[in-house]
Amino acid sequence: MVGTLELGEVTQHNVRVLRLINQQVFPVSYNHRFYRDIIALGEWSKLAFLDDLTIGAVCARTEVKDNHKRCYIMTLGCLPHYRRLGVGEKLLNHILGQARKEKVDVVTLHVQTNNDAALRLYEKNGFTVVETKEGYYKKITPADAYVLERRMNE
Repeated sequence: MVGTLELGEVTQHNVRVLRLINQQVFPVSYNHRFYRDIIALGEWSKLAFLDDLTIGAVCARTEVKDNHKRCYIMTLGCLPHYRRLGVGEKLLNHILGQARKEKVDVVTLHVQTNNDAALRLYEKNGFTVVETKEGYYKKITPADAYVLERRMNE
């Protein structure tokens, strides 16, 4: 990769760029509320910049459930031209680092069952498939999703 890959904040001034990336990367669409809420996530939402070009993003949130702190990765992706260059790994490593810092017990996410590249990335980084949810996605094929999980305290 030529250039410098850096992560930056999602703000009210650049959230439209996040929306454009998500529209190009994901087969599902997210509403205005999703993007409004993303701005408040701080370190849990980041844009990936190659020099001055925005090429990817990650958005995650945390919750406490049954006395365990969990992180859910809502979206993680990069533009097709920049795949297999370490962008996804850098975004994922940022979230995992933040999870360690904030003492998160488990990180989870959903992956469409035909997304082999994403599965490889997550499995390479310690995630395992814990469930298959049939019909998870509406209006896209395949509709099934894997639930992946990584326990942070192991």
